[in-house]
Amino acid sequence: MVQALPASEPTALTAGEDEWDAEQTGIADEVEAREAQVDATWHNQRLDRFLVQIAPEFSRNHLQSLIDVGCVKINGLAASSASRKLHAGQNVRIELQPTAESRAFKAEALPLDIVYEDEHVLVLNKAAGMVVHPASGNWSGTVMNGLLAHHPAAAALPRAGIVHRLDKDTTGLMMVGKSREAVTALTRMIAAREVHREYLALVFGRVPEQMEINAPIRRDLISRVKMAVLATGKPSRTDVYALGVGEEGVRSITAVHCVLHSGRTHQIRVHLAYKGYPLVADALYGGVPALGMTRQALHAARLGFTHPVSGEALQFDAPLPQDLASAWALLGLAEPEWPSTTS
Repeated sequence: MVQALPASEPTALTAGEDEWDAEQTGIADEVEAREAQVDATWHNQRLDRFLVQIAPEFSRNHLQSLIDVGCVKINGLAASSASRKLHAGQNVRIELQPTAESRAFKAEALPLDIVYEDEHVLVLNKAAGMVVHPASGNWSGTVMNGLLAHHPAAAALPRAGIVHRLDKDTTGLMMVGKSREAVTALTRMIAAREVHREYLALVFGRVPEQMEINAPIRRDLISRVKMAVLATGKPSRTDVYALGVGEEGVRSITAVHCVLHSGRTHQIRVHLAYKGYPLVADALYGGVPALGMTRQALHAARLGFTHPVSGEALQFDAPLPQDLASAWALLGLAEPEWPSTTS
């Protein structure tokens, strides 16, 4: 059992005048050092537990990572193990490098394909392989990083104004709020299903001419990186329209047009796989590479919404990206035409 510190708890001997929390403030460049003497209460206790007392604003995992990179010293020598037992009288020093999360909230000059912009709203055409929000394994090079460089005032907005996202390997249209008023209004529109989103995709199998998929979706009970159709999930509906069928060897591949009526994570990918039509190259849900596609063959091709300030009806179309257009052509299919649909 970890003992609470007595009145003579570790004292930050060399801390700066202003203590700061990198995870809360987003400060990424400053490095603060703290030192503390091990007293009898902490004799024979683990190093990482002691560090939590010195720097309680950081997670234990982050503090352990600082040990691994040599930022923690005991009596002037780098510590090599989080489980190392301390001895009374030792001096412990830690350099509080900021977390990966705090470093992520940085402006980066990135190529953003912006198709519309005014003082309140921005619409961009996201490239394949670009992550929307910084997350584990992708702390830089994201849409958010690019937005912070393009529109510095985004730093004062929730998630830099991003109100919805696309998967890393899904291409196409995304809308972003540039003012707090717009972010609030767009978020409410999405919740009220007042934003119209349509996608183009390639899937294995012969899809019926028209198919409505009403199937609840939630996090998969076994694999946390997947979503699944489960009775306990949230109501989800996707309308699917077949645009044409082609063949690759012995496999049939259908080009489809999908209309979202809800916005669950991985919704189109999950719904089509559930019906037995996995997306081409969508390894997570059973689709294998084909037609030169090495990422899921999914493109957010149309986006429609009411301007949150002017009230103007806006609609944007994005052409197929090169890889998907090439796959489309290999099937011998004509350029996609938009069936008449209603949201």
